[in-house]
Amino acid sequence: MSAMEQNFFDIAQLENSRKESGRAYLEFLRVSSLSAGVYVLAAGSTDTQKPHREDEMYYVVRGRARMRIGGEAQAVTAGSVIFVAANVQHNFFEITEELVVLVFFAPAES
Repeated sequence: MSAMEQNFFDIAQLENSRKESGRAYLEFLRVSSLSAGVYVLAAGSTDTQKPHREDEMYYVVRGRARMRIGGEAQAVTAGSVIFVAANVQHNFFEITEELVVLVFFAPAES
């Protein structure tokens, strides 16, 4: 069964797969109405993402940073849940501990 056909996921396995990919973001689920991935930013790094055409939810698994959404900024840590509407500028900054985030796009990211 491929990763795109799974119903259950383990965050440690997802993190290992993401690390092996060598990329900051690894998509692990895609259906027409939703896509999901793991996004990791190292302490001190810069988040260069651009606004997306889809609504987006973040769940911070671990780490510490601040997030800016439009003109609003707030500290985020493990357990933070963040909503970003489609086409709104947003980014993590002041990343003081490696940030591991589950990301959900609805509909699936294009």
